[in-house]
Amino acid sequence: MKLSEVKQVLQQLTQIGFQLPNGELVPNHFHVTEVGKITKNFIDCGGTVRNEEVINFQLWNANDYDHRLHPEKLLNIIELSEKVLGLEDLEIEVEYQAETIGKFGLEFDGVNFLLATKQTDCLAKDKCGIPEEKPRVRLSELQQTSCCDPSSNCC
Repeated sequence: MKLSEVKQVLQQLTQIGFQLPNGELVPNHFHVTEVGKITKNFIDCGGTVRNEEVINFQLWNANDYDHRLHPEKLLNIIELSEKVLGLEDLEIEVEYQAETIGKFGLEFDGVNFLLATKQTDCLAKDKCGIPEEKPRVRLSELQQTSCCDPSSNCC
């Protein structure tokens, strides 16, 4: 989800909810402690130099049960961040504390923002010799298309 999409959604909401991948909601007394841009410059295992940029939101669970972050307040924080930091319309990455700091993508289901799981990946599979995963074929499909029928004379 891009920053512009988050801003658009916030304008329609009366309250903000973030849902973890396991279905649990982030407690509603959370705070957004950071809004910023993360730039990652790196070389992949194939030797290609890469540059990734994301907008980062950090969610923090406070013991402050009397204050809730309202959509207009988060929108104000985002707009200030855009002005001061010169943020572009980039994808959002959310940090949230679990056993360690977890990094999540962001989606919206019409009610809550969804913290979407992210996966590591090899970006140079062609240079590393890692074969692309082949699609799984069901046995019934294999039986229908197989030329190795005893009467086919191919075996």
